[in-house]
Amino acid sequence: MADGLFLGLDVGTSGVKAELVHPEGHVLASVTTPLTLQTPKPGWAEQDPDAWWAATVDSIRAVRSFRSNADIASIGISGQMHSSVFLDRSGTVIRPALLWCDGRTTAECREIEQRVGGEDRLRDLASNPALEGFTLPKVLWLRNHEPAAFNRLATVLLAKDYIRYRLTGELATEPSDASATLMYDTAHLKWSDEILAAVGLSKSILPAVGGSSEILGRVNPDASNATGLAVGTPVVGGGADNACGAAGVGVVSPGEAVASWGTSGTLLAPLAEPKVDPQLRAHTFCHVVPGVWYLMGVVLSAGGAFSWYREQLARDIAGSPNANMMLNHEASSIPRGAEGVTFLPYLQGERTPHRNANARGAILGLTLAHTRGHVTRAVLEGICFALRDSLSILQSLGLSPNELLLTGGGAHSEFLRQLQAEIFGLPVTMAMVKGGPAYGAALLAAVGVGAFADLETATRATLRRHPSQSFSPSADAHREYDEPYARFRASYRA
Repeated sequence: MADGLFLGLDVGTSGVKAELVHPEGHVLASVTTPLTLQTPKPGWAEQDPDAWWAATVDSIRAVRSFRSNADIASIGISGQMHSSVFLDRSGTVIRPALLWCDGRTTAECREIEQRVGGEDRLRDLASNPALEGFTLPKVLWLRNHEPAAFNRLATVLLAKDYIRYRLTGELATEPSDASATLMYDTAHLKWSDEILAAVGLSKSILPAVGGSSEILGRVNPDASNATGLAVGTPVVGGGADNACGAAGVGVVSPGEAVASWGTSGTLLAPLAEPKVDPQLRAHTFCHVVPGVWYLMGVVLSAGGAFSWYREQLARDIAGSPNANMMLNHEASSIPRGAEGVTFLPYLQGERTPHRNANARGAILGLTLAHTRGHVTRAVLEGICFALRDSLSILQSLGLSPNELLLTGGGAHSEFLRQLQAEIFGLPVTMAMVKGGPAYGAALLAAVGVGAFADLETATRATLRRHPSQSFSPSADAHREYDEPYARFRASYRA
């Protein structure tokens, strides 16, 4: 049993979070250092990996200031999935990272399908389709469009693994992030020699794969000087943000499911075996629990769509700390279905179910009788309808959760919890601990040094559901959304 506290890090798109977690599960301190997103062209999305490291250093120093004498027993890292860090032989970043929401690689996706032998063969090898957000198309884009940079390429890392490299000097990853690169055999837990050979890449550019709760490095002197962490502090494998987010609210076993709003939105359900959607509308990835996978639908703009709406179309209140609460209150006064207003949240393309990087957002059905409250409600309903698309796919594949656990921005408002319950037609609840990717990473860190036997034991010991924050929808309320949801579904084709 390890003594000391556990540090969880999450390298997100909008910021780097650091959380200090007590062995009993209490969050003692939490600090987020914001990040900015660069969009050099429409549909492109980049960040500087060194900005991730600078934000990580700031967050670690700030969170440690709350417990300056605390002994940190181990560190876990989570991070945005797919985003590509290109390093040369000296470990220097070659160019800004292409992010998960970057849509420039459509031609490279078609190239991958052609080289591998078609989408069906790619599904057999990687359990997923070629999508613009994944890592492999980004590597091919670098080769096709920036050959001088590609000629320097020695290693490709994911976001959290770059932070591990800066903390420890070790080049490593783990299955939950590796399975989201399109270069990993998700069913057999290894880099795919067949995919790499088909696209003409050497496996030497990929890091070694260890376990999510396995110690994959220790804090080195340079990182210690930068962060104040003790030299030798263990750093475990960690995991992709969606997998760590699920772990952070206790969704680690088949039969459970979680809906999450961050910049993107996800609906995730663990699997005992790597089940694949035949139409490839949803993703199949490895969980941070050994021998567990998960099926996930992804909405590229969930919280991001609402933030865009607030900043661009509600500027009179956008600067208020209560802006979200004020907008939710406006929306709550509008009838279900927003009296004919429909919002498509495809501001950065869409993954599930459309797989279309060129999809775009829209507000439809406006009349002179509509108010901002109508549009606000339509925006929130549109995000929930997009997540209902994912739930419908999971249900069609035999996954039938009895309730959904909510986390992220969609969990923090009574109105939004009720809205999701009514649109999904399922009871919803939230964890008493506001867990998330950083918290899940901290639990993995605790498992890695023996504080808990395994992750399931850790979640049982630290997490509880919040009965006062649960909501069960009426059948009538759910039925009222049948027509608005059908209108939403029809609007994409229109």
